[in-house]
Amino acid sequence: MNPELRYAGGLLLPQGHDSLAHGVPRALSGSVHALALGGGYSVGPSEGRIVYFGRNRPEVHICIGEDDRQVSRRHGELRHWQGRWWLRNTGRRPIRLPRSQWLFADEEAIPLAEGYTPLHVPGSREREHLLEVFVTGADGNKPGSKHTEQTDMPRRYAMSDEEKMVLVVLGQRYLLHDPGARPLTWQQAADQLAELRPEVAWTAKKVEHRVKTVRERLSADGVPGLTREEVGEPVGNALNDNLLRELLRSTTLVPKDLVLLD
Repeated sequence: MNPELRYAGGLLLPQGHDSLAHGVPRALSGSVHALALGGGYSVGPSEGRIVYFGRNRPEVHICIGEDDRQVSRRHGELRHWQGRWWLRNTGRRPIRLPRSQWLFADEEAIPLAEGYTPLHVPGSREREHLLEVFVTGADGNKPGSKHTEQTDMPRRYAMSDEEKMVLVVLGQRYLLHDPGARPLTWQQAADQLAELRPEVAWTAKKVEHRVKTVRERLSADGVPGLTREEVGEPVGNALNDNLLRELLRSTTLVPKDLVLLD
């Protein structure tokens, strides 16, 4: 790293450092720690401070994808602003965040939550380069062990029996663990629903309307990636794919729901 990039109190994390998923040592509240395969960097908060990451080791704080030209020389930055750390993409390829959220170069920076956030930068030959980020909380400690505490239940989303039936039909390939799962088309879903519930006049438009209602409800509840503005054009299957993955992640839909198709 170019010495001009170093901040007072900043600490280089060596190659082979333990994963930040295990937490970090006690540090100043609001400190950011970032780690890639070849090492990382840790520094305290200061308004306007920027931590760079990318392929060009001399000109970044954290080198990621050093041997992969699909990764930009300065692919992104962590900037401290208004008391928070913000992620901005300055590279050619998008950055993938948790819950399949993508951040592109022409989009606004997004704030990072306290604790652990894994980021993935797509590379060549289907490689993905991991950048671990950990923002220290208000008490400066890593999360404490909770060996004996009750397990938190997943947050399941409320929906009607009809909405659940429609979404199980639409997303049956996900529930069957198909590695290349895609939603059924509106017409395919309508045809199958007509066989399962012939008393309802199912059409492709009716299926689309039911699914759109659920998407809009979850989007209003804070679930990302469920609007055209968020995913950009062309939309394709992205909205329904994001919806179905969130419903599975939250266990709102589970494989045993396939019994509804019998």
